[in-house]
Amino acid sequence: MIEVGSVLVHHDVVSENFVCNLNKCKGACCLEGDSGAPLDHEELHILEEIYPKIRPYMTEKGIAAVEEVGAYVTDFEGDYTTPCVDTNKECAYVTWENGITKCAIEKAYEEGVIDWKKPISCHLYPIRITKYPEFDVLHYDRWTICSSACSFGDELKVRVHEFLKGPLTRKYGEEWYRELEEAVAVYDENI
Repeated sequence: MIEVGSVLVHHDVVSENFVCNLNKCKGACCLEGDSGAPLDHEELHILEEIYPKIRPYMTEKGIAAVEEVGAYVTDFEGDYTTPCVDTNKECAYVTWENGITKCAIEKAYEEGVIDWKKPISCHLYPIRITKYPEFDVLHYDRWTICSSACSFGDELKVRVHEFLKGPLTRKYGEEWYRELEEAVAVYDENI
C-alpha cells in the first residue's frame, strides 16, 4: 500500500487502468448491487435538505421510494445508503437520458439548482473507502459490470487514480492529490 497523509492507497488504485464507458455499460453501477450507494454521516442532512430541489429530476419510482423510506436508509450491515427501488436494485436517485443512467442529484447540480454534486462514494467509484478511526483505506472495487471501463482505461492508458483525480481532490484536497502523484512516481520507479 501507498501511504499519503492519513490515507492508505492499495496498489491497484495506482496500477490498474479504468475509464467509465457509459455507452457500453449504460451506468449499470447505479442499478445493481446489494444496497444503495454508501453515504457519509455528514451527507445525510444534505440529502434531506436538497430532496425537494432534486425531486423534479427523479423518476416516479424513485420519488415513491424516498417518500416511503426517507432520503437515506440503513442497509443490512448497518451502514447509511441511498434508498433503492425494485428490492435493492436501482438507486432511488437514478434518472435516464438516452438509455443511460444519470444521477438526479448530479443533474440538479449541473443545472445550478443545488451546490452539492452527489454522494462522494458515487463520485469516487470504483474506489471504495474503508474508514478507520485514524485513517482511510482506498481500494479498487472490481465488478464485472465495469469490464468495458477496464478495457477503455487500458486503451487510453488512464489509471484509476488519474480517472478519479477530481473526486479524490474533492475528498482529500489538492495538496493530498499532489502527494499521491509524487508517491505514485516513486512506486513506478520501484516496480
